[in-house]
Amino acid sequence: MFSFDPIILPEGFREGVLLLAYLLVLMWALAIVDFVTGRRMLNQLSIRPRSIEGIPGIAIAPLLHGGFGHLAANSGPLAILGTIILLQGLEVLGLVTVFCWLFSGAGIWLLGRPGTRHLGASGVVFGYLGYILLRGYFERSPAAIAAAVIVGLLYGSALWGLLPLQRGKSWIGHGAGFVAGAIVARKLPIMLEWVRYNSGF
Repeated sequence: MFSFDPIILPEGFREGVLLLAYLLVLMWALAIVDFVTGRRMLNQLSIRPRSIEGIPGIAIAPLLHGGFGHLAANSGPLAILGTIILLQGLEVLGLVTVFCWLFSGAGIWLLGRPGTRHLGASGVVFGYLGYILLRGYFERSPAAIAAAVIVGLLYGSALWGLLPLQRGKSWIGHGAGFVAGAIVARKLPIMLEWVRYNSGF
């Protein structure tokens, strides 16, 4: 008689899945509203490099997309890669998401070409990708290495997005997000300790 031990999910896994789902629902709802209102949010809340008016976009632009195709292309990787990171805990997912979100946006604002507008969650997606791939290298645990190999096989071709090969793609945002993910992968214990200390836990 065979017996299988139940898979033990980390504390907060269910809440993390719900948060990812809520985030995607919000993105799709904003895409519908933006479509109905004639893309007004896209014009007002995108990241505009080195422009005072573009600073709010650092926090808001990842929620907005240039169309339903753009949003669909980001939704799957965001959900899948986010869930893989969530296996390390809700706290890790939150840290990776917030850091990559803000770092990629700030990178676009500082380094992007003047007069351009940037939006979409691609910086966060590439941040997730960078984190998972590099965490396998830095942590060297079987689980982290397995996650890195699987994600490399599934999304390794996306790394071409780090190069300025396609017009209209924010390769700077992709690169900044990937670097942000790599930073968290390298400094995860220190960053988690800092978050816990400053949050009072």
